[in-house]
Amino acid sequence: MNGRNLETELAFAHRLADAAGAAILPHFRNNTDVENKAGTGFDPVTIADRAAEQAIRDLIAAERPGDGILGEEFPVLPSRNGWSWTLDPIDGTRGFIAGTPTWCVLIALTFDGEPVLGVIDQPHTKERFSGFGGSADLSVNGQKSLLRTSGIPSLDSAILATTDPYLFRDNERDAFGKIRSKVRLTRYGMDAYAYALLAAGGIDLVVESGLNLYDLHALVPVVRAAGGVITNWQGNDDFTTGQLVAAANSSLHAETLALLVS
Repeated sequence: MNGRNLETELAFAHRLADAAGAAILPHFRNNTDVENKAGTGFDPVTIADRAAEQAIRDLIAAERPGDGILGEEFPVLPSRNGWSWTLDPIDGTRGFIAGTPTWCVLIALTFDGEPVLGVIDQPHTKERFSGFGGSADLSVNGQKSLLRTSGIPSLDSAILATTDPYLFRDNERDAFGKIRSKVRLTRYGMDAYAYALLAAGGIDLVVESGLNLYDLHALVPVVRAAGGVITNWQGNDDFTTGQLVAAANSSLHAETLALLVS
């Protein structure tokens, strides 16, 4: 892939996450002002979102000047070399403004639009989940451990997560209901943190829709490197659909897809 060393790029991604965390943490649980980006409904953004993305962009501009950037808060910077960084400075801004610790910084490196490396960082808890290829790990205060998804083979034993069931539309809501009725336990409200827990072997299945590429690019390499399966609802890698299924293993993934598309 054009001569990039992914170990080097991962080290750089960790520096990007450090910069984002430093920009965010002074505002967490600190009565930060909230703006609404949505014309209708509620799509919050804070100074912490923008400051974190700007800190990441500044480092990329200085050290990877040919790389593109796709971020949530600022315009797209086209790549000049095929490589690009996908950024969600605070995935879970609703949780952030509520003071919950399940928001994350998402950083992905893509090549020709395909995510090859991901970092899911929770600066408050000091948990950093990262992965590429066949290697995924969790770093907590600098102490590393390998990430591995669970061996739960079927829905009746699985723990399911989604951010908010009211985000599903029409037939999506019905499809999700089929899955929820089969699993052992369902949890809500964790945004990208649910995928980190799936990679760590806690949660077994995540089903969502309405996602943007900056919501999901970082998740794909981490889940796959930990042994999981992550696709859209049709079982392929067209993530522009916004629909996502992440499962601990192929058998659980196949059982879920069969219900989603039935």
